[in-house]
Amino acid sequence: MTEPTEPPREGIWAHPYHLVSGQTQHHQLGRARVWITLLDQEWQIREQQLDTHSDTLNWQETLGHTLPSADLPVQRFFRMEDGGVVRFNPAMAGLPTVIRPFQPLTIPAGGRCLLYVGTSLWMKVCVGDNQTELTEIPLAVPSMTWLGRNTMEGELCYASSTFGRLALEAVPKRPWRAVTPVTIVNRREQALLLERFSLPTPLLSLFRNERDQLWTPGVTVECETDMNSASLHIEQTVPAYAGECRPVAPAREKMIKGRRLVRAFDRMFG
Repeated sequence: MTEPTEPPREGIWAHPYHLVSGQTQHHQLGRARVWITLLDQEWQIREQQLDTHSDTLNWQETLGHTLPSADLPVQRFFRMEDGGVVRFNPAMAGLPTVIRPFQPLTIPAGGRCLLYVGTSLWMKVCVGDNQTELTEIPLAVPSMTWLGRNTMEGELCYASSTFGRLALEAVPKRPWRAVTPVTIVNRREQALLLERFSLPTPLLSLFRNERDQLWTPGVTVECETDMNSASLHIEQTVPAYAGECRPVAPAREKMIKGRRLVRAFDRMFG
């Protein structure tokens, strides 16, 4: 572990940190520890995934001159003209993420339900004023799952480590998680049993409020006849109750005439 020359500080997304040659910056957040070292001609990045299911509350950042254990693998990147500036930008998952309610939930015919979902983020390490991306690091390595009608028709997804909640205050607020409001509208004549659904995380941008919490725009899913005919709408911005927010990261993918939605939501409910 680094020996800090400064007291530990709270880490900040998209903040320009300035390092000088020989310094190592250490970050601990989520289930990851990350070391960024600046040398005369290269950047070095080391990471360690912690084998823990606990959720610490804060993002700690320290600065020192000591490297971590030599047993950790190192990624090396040749330096361009970056001025020793490094930023850590958040990113949503690159695959759809399967979410479950805390308990299976039945939505009556003609009813609607609002769930709040917290999903883990990736950290993009970017350098220089142009924010050249060196690498990205998962802050909690997700497990994989299959969502589809059968083993032949479906899609590989991430499985969320948290549940969809009916009460916003029940969603853990962490610097490495983003909150997404999901409204599910049941326009069928029968009740809808909601056991799990696919959240299109690659299509969601990220916003940061005045409390440094990350939010995505709201998602509305409407079921007209059967589950496979669900339609999707993504808002352009976050809801007012998220507070005053500013954009901090774009979506990984853009919607192109609904193609991505047809592929993801043809099997949305598994």
